[in-house]
Amino acid sequence: MTRKNRFLEACRLQKTDCTPVWFMRQAGRYMKAYRNIRERYSLMEMFKTPEIAAEITLQPVRAFQVDAAIIFADILLPLEGMGIEFDFAPGPVIHNPVRSSKNVDALRIADPDADLGFVLQSLRTVRAEIEGEVPLIGFAGAPFTLAVYAIEGGSSSNCLATKEFMYHNRAYWDLLMEKLSRTVTGFLKAQVNAGAQVVQLFDSWVGSLSPSDYREYVLPHMRSVFGELRQEGIVSIHFGTGTAGLLPLMAEAGGEVIGVDWRVSLRHARQQLGAKHGIQGNLDPALLFAPRDVLFRKASDVLDQASGMPGHIFNLGHGILPGTPEDSVRALVDFVHAGSRNAA
Repeated sequence: MTRKNRFLEACRLQKTDCTPVWFMRQAGRYMKAYRNIRERYSLMEMFKTPEIAAEITLQPVRAFQVDAAIIFADILLPLEGMGIEFDFAPGPVIHNPVRSSKNVDALRIADPDADLGFVLQSLRTVRAEIEGEVPLIGFAGAPFTLAVYAIEGGSSSNCLATKEFMYHNRAYWDLLMEKLSRTVTGFLKAQVNAGAQVVQLFDSWVGSLSPSDYREYVLPHMRSVFGELRQEGIVSIHFGTGTAGLLPLMAEAGGEVIGVDWRVSLRHARQQLGAKHGIQGNLDPALLFAPRDVLFRKASDVLDQASGMPGHIFNLGHGILPGTPEDSVRALVDFVHAGSRNAA
C-alpha cells in the first residue's frame, strides 16, 4: 500500500497499511505560504485564477504527508452562476438574498463549464501535478447549506429566515432545493471529469434541523444528488456539522463515507451508521493548539475508537482553524500514520 491509494482504498472500505489522514481547510490561512499569496490577491481573485488556486491546493501536500489533496475553492461559488451575487467581507455576504417565490423563479441552473470553468481548470492543473502521488478531492456545498446562505444573506446562528421560508413556502422551497441540487450534481460530475477522484458534500448548517424536518425537507433532495453520483460510479463523502441526531438519515441519503464532527464519538457514530459506510473524523480542531502530549492522547482516542472499523479516514471534526501551528499539523499527520500502521 502506498500513499497514492491509501485514501481511495479506505473510501472503498478496503484494508489499508495505516489510517489515511487529510484535513478540511488544509489549504488555507493557517499556512504562511498561503498568507504570502493572500497579501496580493482577493479571495475571489484566488478562486478564479487556476494557477493560484492550484498552487494553494498543493501547499499542504508539499508541506505535510497528507493522503489527499482537496481543491482550493469555496462552497458559495456555484451560487454566482445561479444569479446570486456575493462577496467576502471577510465572511460571506449575499447582496441579493432569496426571500420570495419570484427570487426562486429567477434562479438559473449553473453551468459547470461556463460558470465554474476556473475551478475545473484548477482541478486539471492539480491532478497533472500530483498524479501518482495522492488522490484529489473535489467538493460542493450541500443544497440545504447553500439555501441557508442564499436566504439568510450570510452566516446565521439559528437559520430562522431559512426555516420560515421552508415552512411557509413548501412548493418554492422544493423548487429552490431542486435548482440547487441540479447545480451541485452537475458541478460535482464536472469536477470528476476534470480530475477529482472523490467528492465531498459539505452540509455545514444542516445540524440546525430536527430529524423530522431533515426527513421531510432535505432527505429527498440529498437522495437525488447522491443517487446520480452513485449511478456515475463517483465515490462521495457526506459531511455535516452538529449532526449527531441525523446520522442514520444522512446514511439513508447516501455517500460511501460519512464525515462526523467532534461532538459525537466515533463509536456512537458507527452504531448509528452501521458497517456499510466508511467513516471520516473526528478530532476537535482546537486540539491542534494543545500541548503535544494532549494532542496525541486525543488523537489516540480517535484511532482507538475506530480500531476495527472498515474505512476509517482520520480528519478533524471541521476545518483547520486560523492560527493553527503548522508544526502541530505536521506532527499529527506523522502520529496518525505511525500510530495506526498495520492496525488499520
